[in-house]
Amino acid sequence: MNRTQAHALMLEHTPSPSLQRHMLNVEAAMRWYARHWQEDEETYAVTGLLHDFDYELHPGEHPTWGVAYLQQHTDTPPEVLDAIMGHAAYTGTPRTSRLARTLFAVDELTGLVQAAALVRPDGDVGQVELKSLKKRFKNRAFAAGVNREEVEQGARELGVELDEHMANVLAAMREMAATPLQQA
Repeated sequence: MNRTQAHALMLEHTPSPSLQRHMLNVEAAMRWYARHWQEDEETYAVTGLLHDFDYELHPGEHPTWGVAYLQQHTDTPPEVLDAIMGHAAYTGTPRTSRLARTLFAVDELTGLVQAAALVRPDGDVGQVELKSLKKRFKNRAFAAGVNREEVEQGARELGVELDEHMANVLAAMREMAATPLQQA
């Protein structure tokens, strides 16, 4: 499974532009961390793109349905499948790899960063400041669907201070906004 195949699969199973945007944001954060740790960027990108591809059409079975689909229809590596299962805390799947811990750590946080960008008059993530993001994180009424406990847990599991993790994900999303990935 490469990025092009993962992107096509995500588009095929995800009609919602906002959910597509979320998966692209997670991909950007995953790529950033892969480069940071000098790990395989393509594997991290594919994981980010596919982690929620089944959510819209199979919400009650997510991510189990998606992982089963990927096992049956693609050559997705087992470490990617494990990471996808582990990003949903309710599955009880342990996050034993850095890949799985990274996906869990960036998933919710990208939603907060996106929300912070959307409330700006220009909607530009490039103009979101870390100070503002930290303030919005503390305001639980802002982007109330973002699970702050999971964001904090994710940073701990990565071994990264929360402020540094926020800065990293913000940098990743700014980078993507400045130089968008090829969409096909």
